[in-house]
Amino acid sequence: MAKTENGRPSVDMGSIRTLNSSHMEDESSLGSDSEINGFTSERQADRYGFIGGAQQYSEESAQDVPPEVLRQREVKWLDMLSHWDKWMIKRFNKVRLRCQKGIPPALRGRAWLYLSGGKVKREQNQGKFQELDSQPGDPKWLDVIEKDLHRQFPFHEMFVSRGGHGQQDLFRVLKAYTLYRPEEGYCQAQAPIAAVLLMHMPAEDAFWGLVQICEKYLPGYYSPGLEAIQLDGEILFALLRRVSPLAFRHLEKHKIDPILYMTEWFMCAFSRTLPWASVLRVWDMFLCDGVKIIFRVGLVLLKCTLGTREKLKTCQGLYETMELLRAIDPRYMQEGFLVREILEVPVTARDVEKEHHTQVKRWKKNRGELNFKPAPRMHGARIIMLAEPPRRQDLQQNPTIVLEVPEPPQKLNKGKEERKSKKKKSMKKPTAIEEIPNPYPLPTDPPSQSLNLPSPSLNPPSPSLNSSSPSLATPPPTFDPPSPFLDLPSPSLAPPPPSSDPPSPPQYSSVTPETSPETETNSNHQQSAPPTDLPAAKESALQQSTQSLSSSEQDTYL
Repeated sequence: MAKTENGRPSVDMGSIRTLNSSHMEDESSLGSDSEINGFTSERQADRYGFIGGAQQYSEESAQDVPPEVLRQREVKWLDMLSHWDKWMIKRFNKVRLRCQKGIPPALRGRAWLYLSGGKVKREQNQGKFQELDSQPGDPKWLDVIEKDLHRQFPFHEMFVSRGGHGQQDLFRVLKAYTLYRPEEGYCQAQAPIAAVLLMHMPAEDAFWGLVQICEKYLPGYYSPGLEAIQLDGEILFALLRRVSPLAFRHLEKHKIDPILYMTEWFMCAFSRTLPWASVLRVWDMFLCDGVKIIFRVGLVLLKCTLGTREKLKTCQGLYETMELLRAIDPRYMQEGFLVREILEVPVTARDVEKEHHTQVKRWKKNRGELNFKPAPRMHGARIIMLAEPPRRQDLQQNPTIVLEVPEPPQKLNKGKEERKSKKKKSMKKPTAIEEIPNPYPLPTDPPSQSLNLPSPSLNPPSPSLNSSSPSLATPPPTFDPPSPFLDLPSPSLAPPPPSSDPPSPPQYSSVTPETSPETETNSNHQQSAPPTDLPAAKESALQQSTQSLSSSEQDTYL
């Protein structure tokens, strides 16, 4: 079997899972504190958090999206994530299109978790990660994991510090997986996958994302013997015949086994090969459409590198070809160019499955039965969701920052109650009552307040001074000639003498101490007008008026 380590022909195939201790000690200086600290003091991190090193083409290859377009995409993705099950079932083509355009960076971690099914897996296994994290783990895997921590993106600010929070979370995730799948254990290619997830989500979410990638998207890739990755190498080589016959004939002529150049590509999902901007775009499509995206990326790189005769002239043998594939021209890995080429490659999930069955038959014919039979591969987020239908509560997003604010329904109820109370108050508002002065003053009231009252009252009217009209004030049977003051007698009065004229009915009007000037001129038998100022009476005017109203036979005539 060809010897390679992450696509480089120097180490045995089985050493991809567990490198020997001497080899790891030789590389232990990579990413040491002294080297990393020198970079952090002199250089600033790029927009993705890289200080330098393996992702040096990130800034040049990244496409700048206008802020207004980015805000619009964020709004659309928030709507999709809020109604994820409906979008995945009824409008999955729209979800695929938006993944091809690129997931907004602010929502990429959440979108990846939903696409991979890790969100549903986490909700259905509440507390599982905490249980695995609390266990000590298998010592044989823990030693290998600890030695691999500093190799994972050593120039990224999250993993730059040895023993920092990034490396601690990475250790927790990888240790938990060895306990979750003890039959598989740990593979070195799982570390970069977990590290990419940790850059976008917490440790628990990254663990369930790793579980879904290892079990649904790339089943068998990290199992003992690496039989699944060898099968996919043969599938890639067969598909290359359709996409680029010239590159296929060149590799076949020099007998270059696919496992020599595609192991690191596929097992790390191109996270250690492409510029970071291209890695993120590839992962957006990969988690949406499945492993066919990984095949398409590999086919694009092979076609662009070995697809013309001019390029083949520079690599006449195996060594030159491998060197060319290990150092791919950055133009072919640029984000915009690579995404366009990926979408144009005519390879579907059905083509991958058809070729998979063909290669399995050939494997059984030449090598016998497979030692490790993984679960069937799921091609994309929609297939994963339909295979394990989620509950509605599994897709609900739990807020990470909780603010103590009243809920909107309560606000609406309070508003309704306030409006109702305002309506009631406006209906019950009392009308202003006009104050009517009392026409019947008490003895204690000053005379000026009780004499000039224009408002009518219920007192009997002041009689006119005509001989035919009755008088309210009953004079004594015998009195002196008219005087300017009117004497008010006691209530018990003698009946008046009979008159020859029939009495006219009494006319009631308001009692006023002054007589109108008309009565003085029109009456022939006019008496002197009463004085304007009345002396204090023994009884109040109210009592007199009641007496005059109750006893009509006591009315007298002047």
